Amino acid sequence: MKKTTLILGCGDIGQALGRELIDAGHRVIGARRHAAALEGSGIEPLALDLGDPAALDALPQADYVVYVLSADRFEEAAYRAAYPDGLKAVLRTYERHERPPQRLLFVSSTSVYGQKEGERVDEESPAESAGFSGVLMREAEQALHDSPLPGTVVRFSGIYGPGRDRLIHQVLEGRIAPTAPPMYSNRIHRDDCAGVLAHLIGLSEAGQPVEPLYLASDCEPAPLYEVMRWMATQLKVEPTEVIQAPLRKRASKRCDNARLRESGYEFRYPDYRAGYTQVMRTGGFLTQPV
Repeated sequence: MKKTTLILGCGDIGQALGRELIDAGHRVIGARRHAAALEGSGIEPLALDLGDPAALDALPQADYVVYVLSADRFEEAAYRAAYPDGLKAVLRTYERHERPPQRLLFVSSTSVYGQKEGERVDEESPAESAGFSGVLMREAEQALHDSPLPGTVVRFSGIYGPGRDRLIHQVLEGRIAPTAPPMYSNRIHRDDCAGVLAHLIGLSEAGQPVEPLYLASDCEPAPLYEVMRWMATQLKVEPTEVIQAPLRKRASKRCDNARLRESGYEFRYPDYRAGYTQVMRTGGFLTQPV
């Protein structure tokens, strides 16, 4: 029988995942507040606001559930509603189902890490961010780990891809990160986000072991200056301004994706050069081939 996957928060990543799963033979239901955005995608639309307690009764039976909500805004109340509160409500609902999901995947973030000195981090590293976003993500992760439902947390690093091109625009404006101290950055292409989630569902479907936690970032953490300097060369832009204030507030760490690669996942865009070349080409930023 065809497997059913429910994607809660079926936005950009959810739709990319949905297309992959449909191609793999899944029935895919996409839940979001404005379900009309899914028209013509092949994903069955479900208008749903998880902030409405009555809406939880509408959660359909599914073999796999992917929780990939985004907070409405970068504020503590919005993060609490989207992550720990929303996920806990979904878990309580499915724990009562006669036939619960075979696996629930929760999309978390590397913001849970508080490391700031370029340390290498993996799934075993302390995740003790002092910021509200990291703290609330960890609370949601713990709720899934404490649930009797089979669950996996996937911590994505900085997501980029078509339409996620803020860094490109900064470089086009002549802005660049400072050379020192090196501010390590980590990223993952939108298509690899979808690919990782589809891969883990495929492992579960095949009866292969799936760990409770994966760090999903590409294969080359790099200083932000290096990334922006390379991008400026491709775009034929000469930087004229060094970005300072926002960078001092950021964490600096190097994400290790060994566990994910050992599970058999092969990155489509293993480094920033491959990924940003694709984004710049499809976005029309390059006037000639790189």
